[in-house]
Amino acid sequence: MIKKITSESQFPCALLRQSWRGRKMFSYYKAYGLHYPFCQFYTVGNSGVMLNFNSTVLILQAEPEEVENLAVFLKMHEPFRIECNEPVRNMLAERLPEYQSLHRTTFALQPDMNHPDFHEEDVEFNPSLDKVYEILHAGFPNLEDYSLWLTDTSHRCRHGISHILTYKNSTTASILFDIDNYVLVGQVATLPEARGLGHARLFLRWLAGWLAQFNKQSVLYALDIRESFYREIGFTAIETEYVLERSENSSDIFTKGLLDNGNA
Repeated sequence: MIKKITSESQFPCALLRQSWRGRKMFSYYKAYGLHYPFCQFYTVGNSGVMLNFNSTVLILQAEPEEVENLAVFLKMHEPFRIECNEPVRNMLAERLPEYQSLHRTTFALQPDMNHPDFHEEDVEFNPSLDKVYEILHAGFPNLEDYSLWLTDTSHRCRHGISHILTYKNSTTASILFDIDNYVLVGQVATLPEARGLGHARLFLRWLAGWLAQFNKQSVLYALDIRESFYREIGFTAIETEYVLERSENSSDIFTKGLLDNGNA
């Protein structure tokens, strides 16, 4: 059974703060609460929790016996991306042929704050969001809805959930959340004319060290297309999983789906 969470007393804060996916869900709760129509939380059976945010669905601790109910829900809402635990993900893949399973690796960031080619004065801690969007759009061409991106990004930054930085006015990375000193980094991109210069490599290694100064454990997600880059710069793979993404190129759902992944 899937049941919408409508009150704070029903919300499983302690459960969500125990895993990376749960913390990601908790960050949306901290940013938006329970009363926005585009950000809805549900219980799934006796132990599962689900978030439906715009075109992404996150599912935590669902039991296999809930797969049929979940499949009906997902067919109705048609999200771009579905992230959930195994074996539920595999069972959903069998029931949702319009989705493909993509392999994703979680990397722990490794610091290097003293590289001679890195200059901290080139880091902008409060960049123009218009400039950030310019960089992201170059790296993620399907990020077409500027107003949607700006509304969500500025809201999360104002509420202290996210923080965006740029380097040399050409590379950007976001702290998507910081929950109990666990930090998820994402939305990494570099302008085309600055690619190949090592900006993303230096910036991410510096960012890892900067976060480590505050005793924060930082990770990022990478699909296989970017996995070799993060291994090459010395980041450590700590776990892998599969996520489901729609195979079709519907612009509305495609816009939101790719931004968790690095694009250096």
